[in-house]
Amino acid sequence: MTLRPPSAELRCTVQVGNAQGLHARPCHAVAARALTFQSELRIRSRGREVNGKSILELMTLSAGPGTELELVARGPDAEALLIALREIFEGCFGEEPERRR
Repeated sequence: MTLRPPSAELRCTVQVGNAQGLHARPCHAVAARALTFQSELRIRSRGREVNGKSILELMTLSAGPGTELELVARGPDAEALLIALREIFEGCFGEEPERRR
């Protein structure tokens, strides 16, 4: 039997940049992409933490435009998972970006 050391926990902060916030389509984009990785994903916002691979749990964050989210990944491909999700957030989920006043 070989014991492997526990996987490191990696974190990054992203901002919801689309005009509509985390509604069903962006939540689906995040969860669907996260499910292609082995690593666990937790997403934190305003004192709440949810499973980042669950569309319904993501929607409960009620994250509107400009909300900062902390992505926490643990597992063998945690770094690649965070990079992929950062790209999704930076691309505003393919939607119109929030207009700054």
